[in-house]
Amino acid sequence: MQLRQVGFCPVPVWLCTPRVRIRQRVTLRREAGMVGVMSGLAQRANRYVIDEDDPRAPPQDVWDAMSPGERKWVIDNLPSEFEASEASPPEGDEHFDAKIGVRERLKKFFGRSGRSVYVGCELPIFYPGERMFAPDIMAVVDVSLHKRDSWIVAAEGRGIDFALEVIWSGRRRKDLVHNVERYAGLGIKEYFVFDLRRMRLTGYRLPDDAKGPSVYIPISTRAGMYPSQVLGMELFLDQDGLRFYHAGLPLPDSEELITRLESALNVVEKRVQAAEERAEEEAKRAEEEAAARVEVERRLAEALAELERIKKAQ
Repeated sequence: MQLRQVGFCPVPVWLCTPRVRIRQRVTLRREAGMVGVMSGLAQRANRYVIDEDDPRAPPQDVWDAMSPGERKWVIDNLPSEFEASEASPPEGDEHFDAKIGVRERLKKFFGRSGRSVYVGCELPIFYPGERMFAPDIMAVVDVSLHKRDSWIVAAEGRGIDFALEVIWSGRRRKDLVHNVERYAGLGIKEYFVFDLRRMRLTGYRLPDDAKGPSVYIPISTRAGMYPSQVLGMELFLDQDGLRFYHAGLPLPDSEELITRLESALNVVEKRVQAAEERAEEEAKRAEEEAAARVEVERRLAEALAELERIKKAQ
């Protein structure tokens, strides 16, 4: 049987009558109309399309025009996890331990000091319309400290203040050249690069009079220390790696804190033991003195009794 293509459906030739063709056209128009309506609803519900291969936050003007529901949709759908090829490549234990150690020291210090400084580690950061990036360490001062899956500048109302990259075996040009230009253009106040393998530290800061995108100026050292105005402390390299100093004292890491606590505990235990020994000695001495008093009293009683017996014998 011969077939003829009508619309989207192959049908027998004998069915291709004008009436059938009209019905098919009406049906196709209805289907196309429904698709158009659904597409329009989807477009109105989600004005901004997130590219899975290059996810970005909306430009600021698009964000400003969004409703609260549309903004929430963007926040919920921007990814917080990426393949290794899409973010920084994994660099092994040395790189991981270095950045985690920095994060722990900073979080514990600011937690004790009472300053509201949010410290993140490889947190996806979305500036309006910009390609996502995730520094090894980022910090923002005077913000809420709740847990986050990402930092969306338009939603937070501000960009980040501090960024630190740790180089072990990764792309040096990215951290030492491209990021210097990009982070300054984004208005990030301070940027530090710690080359762990070569034990080098470099710091950059926006000029004090910078308003908006600018160019970094190198941070000068003072007695080998790099002052951070954002963190309110100094960065320094010693034989153990990158250290942070506040008021002239280094911020201890977890192992150092444990060692200090163990030492303090040993001192307390020794003091308790010495006090217990003194108490035992004093108790023993008190018992001996009590026994001596009893013996003296007994002998005195015997002497008085003997004296009384002699008097009666006379």
